[in-house]
Amino acid sequence: MNSPFPQEAVGQPYDIASLKHAQHMTWQAIERIAARIQPGMRESEATALGKAVLAELDMQRAWHPLLVRFGANTLKKFNERSEGDPILGEDDIFFIDMGGVWQGHEGDAGATFATPGADAEKQACAAAAKTLYDDVERCWRERKLAGTELYRYAQQQAERMGWRLNLEIKGHRVSDFPHAVHRGGDLGDFQHCPNVGLWILEIQIAHPEKPFGAFYEDLLA
Repeated sequence: MNSPFPQEAVGQPYDIASLKHAQHMTWQAIERIAARIQPGMRESEATALGKAVLAELDMQRAWHPLLVRFGANTLKKFNERSEGDPILGEDDIFFIDMGGVWQGHEGDAGATFATPGADAEKQACAAAAKTLYDDVERCWRERKLAGTELYRYAQQQAERMGWRLNLEIKGHRVSDFPHAVHRGGDLGDFQHCPNVGLWILEIQIAHPEKPFGAFYEDLLA
């Protein structure tokens, strides 16, 4: 990977095929975890279940902790602790956010799910995070916008859709582990069009009035 921008530096082992494998394994983990989360389960129990799934998938290590957020905790940022240990209700919403290492490369993804009994607003919120992600990703692919412009566009589209975008969550780098040595910063602060296979686009939205939100992230590839 050759880039003129220091924010896009990678280590010597970097290989995009390995990075995409890590991303594939991350999504496999999320799908397995989500399928096993049921109403009546505590958030801590879901997190423990998730760690067991990651062990089943032979994850080398975590590069950021597995996060499972229920209900009002879906409004929390990555670096904020969950409030209490809520029980997932029949009419509820939750998300999974995980970053694991496979083949020496970082996978990172997140998605939101509504329980089968969730009301229309919670279902719409979960769907909206993915819809907005797809819209912004398409804008990156087709219009080659800089990271700063992508998040400006995301905010405009979120408002148009009736949601609030959390602009404190603005995407980040991934690469061969550990990407942190390259100090790539946030995607939302990157003033150039992000290269393929280096950046995670994060979308976190909130209901304008009610205490829940949704999260979706994936690799720009």
